[in-house]
Amino acid sequence: QVQLVESGGGLVHTRGSLRLSCAASGSNFRVNAMGWYRQAPGKQREWVATIASGGDTNYADSVKGRFTISRDNAKNTVDLQMNSLKPEDTAVYYCNVGVITTTGGYLAVWGQGTLVTVSS
Repeated sequence: QVQLVESGGGLVHTRGSLRLSCAASGSNFRVNAMGWYRQAPGKQREWVATIASGGDTNYADSVKGRFTISRDNAKNTVDLQMNSLKPEDTAVYYCNVGVITTTGGYLAVWGQGTLVTVSS
């Protein structure tokens, strides 16, 4: 079983920065793609950024140039550096990790979410 633990959310002023971290733990798995999603109050969850196992990254247009996703394959962690934050970035941020099990199965695992609040 794979578990994700997120950290780093909080309250920040407009144009401030925050760094989110997510660590995958468990046994008998290999991490594939890692990413972040967010859900603002009253809205559907939306994709923010993804990083492939080889390091290729993709970003939603709304965060491109402000957010940077990175990973440490040795530690099974993924970070999201968020700069120039805006009030519209306020949301619960969820880590999402694609996991390949030793039996060849593929699982999409979600973190518990961490709240980011950007005040104007």
